[in-house]
Amino acid sequence: MATNVNCEMPHNRTILTQPPHWYSPKTGIYNSKYAPLDLPIDPFLDVVSYIFSHHHNGVSALVDSSSGYSIPYPKLLPLVKSIASGLYKFGVKQGDIVLLLLPNSIYYPIVLLGVLYLGAVVTPLNPLSTVSEINKQINDCGVSLVFTVIENVKKLELLGLPIITVPENEKGLNDDCFSSFCNLIYGGDFDFHSRPVIKQEDTAAILYSSGTTGVSKGVLLTHKNLVSMVELFVRFEASQYEYSCLNNVFLAVLPMFHVYGLSLFALGLLSLGSTIIVMRKFDIDEVIAAIDKYKVTHFHVVPPILTALTKRAKGIHGSKLQSLIQVSSGAASLSEKFIEDFVQTFPNVDFIQGYGMTESTAVGTRGLNTGKFHSYSSIGLLAPNMEAKVVDWKSGAFLPPGSSGELWLRGPSIMRGYLNNEEATMSTIDKDGWLHTGDVVYFDQHGYMHISDRLKDIIKYKGFQIAPADLEAVLILHPEVADVAITAADDEENGEIPVAFVVRKVGNVLTEKHLMDYVAKQVAPYKKVRKVVFTDKIPRSATGKILRNQLRNCLTSKL
Repeated sequence: MATNVNCEMPHNRTILTQPPHWYSPKTGIYNSKYAPLDLPIDPFLDVVSYIFSHHHNGVSALVDSSSGYSIPYPKLLPLVKSIASGLYKFGVKQGDIVLLLLPNSIYYPIVLLGVLYLGAVVTPLNPLSTVSEINKQINDCGVSLVFTVIENVKKLELLGLPIITVPENEKGLNDDCFSSFCNLIYGGDFDFHSRPVIKQEDTAAILYSSGTTGVSKGVLLTHKNLVSMVELFVRFEASQYEYSCLNNVFLAVLPMFHVYGLSLFALGLLSLGSTIIVMRKFDIDEVIAAIDKYKVTHFHVVPPILTALTKRAKGIHGSKLQSLIQVSSGAASLSEKFIEDFVQTFPNVDFIQGYGMTESTAVGTRGLNTGKFHSYSSIGLLAPNMEAKVVDWKSGAFLPPGSSGELWLRGPSIMRGYLNNEEATMSTIDKDGWLHTGDVVYFDQHGYMHISDRLKDIIKYKGFQIAPADLEAVLILHPEVADVAITAADDEENGEIPVAFVVRKVGNVLTEKHLMDYVAKQVAPYKKVRKVVFTDKIPRSATGKILRNQLRNCLTSKL
């Protein structure tokens, strides 16, 4: 990547004197800079039929990274139909809820698509979840069948549900413990037609999200939402590049139980004919080996994976990692330091970021760099068919480009609502269809969006609003800080105060006073860090988001 291009960074804000054509001061609506796309209008359309309606000459669809075993594209739809047929014979019917308690595997997309093809509903969950977490989701959704791995069978037996265990790859198909799965995938009807009428408005998936309140809720996504995601996120992004999708090789490390990984690797990319290398769990050395072995071109990551890749790549010389064309980060914000570090380490790799929520079916914004303009730090341009507003969280006023406020989104990918929670639905999606995301953003003069923080994480100090990410961006630049997270502590006099949790680099003797003085020299007085807690590790979710509630709980226990 050339070094003399214009690189916009989030602190370089410009308040425009004349509104751009993509923003209306009258309505406060930001429109996509892209032309609208025609989405399917047939009401009797399911996402599986839509995916396989796109014909291509793709060869290998899904490849197991450890064994090299692959499922070719010509066999993909027959296997999906076999799963659907087998489930039908098993007694699963339209509208039944099927729990996917699975890690990544080449069979994950086939199981998911088979369930959807039958008109049943999938609800994914992290396979490392505790029994209480599993039981909560089962009871909340009314699950009737569970797909899981052999390690989870014992903790599921007491729940009294039928269980089908799924092998990691083809090697396990001959084992007795996987006989039910083997009968499903190879013993069903490969030309299965005995299925109900499925409508675009039918529920397809229930994914769980903390939303804007921090309490986990079931997000109802319809077939229409998933079709919109495939078109507005995955297929549209692919159309922006000159190279053939058939030559693209994606490394699937992101968990498919999360909307980011599910949208790409279990659904959207299969409509393009690209090859997906599936990795069961993240290991940086295995990632490096897989990139070289399979000539991976595209790697979707979350911030912890990006930083690990950057660090590991600095010790690699020669021809390794030369196949990479693009790395895309999402699901959590990245500091400017980490972005610059990656770009310097991989000067010939395109780097972009994107924004989406479970509630928007992963559709929102996607980065796009051109030959003359690179916006590495932004999270991209609004997707086609999507509208946005930036709203002052105090007054409710609509804000123009360059001003920060809560992001509202509207478009065909927005969820139906929260499962059995009308109150939360109404507080998140207003009467005009706007999804109140709880994220603080602004749009720059070029139409690229930048994210600041979550509204629920904003620190309220003496009437001032403090975004944790602003202070984290300052502290992470300290040469002796390895990682950092900012949260709020209740304070009787000031309301809340900023507290820094800091991971020191090995061997240094940083003090609380030194770090507080370091920050104080660089920020407004009200933003100063008032307390520092040294820790061995910052708690993060599987997608790299800082778990600030855990930090606050830790702080409360310390106080």
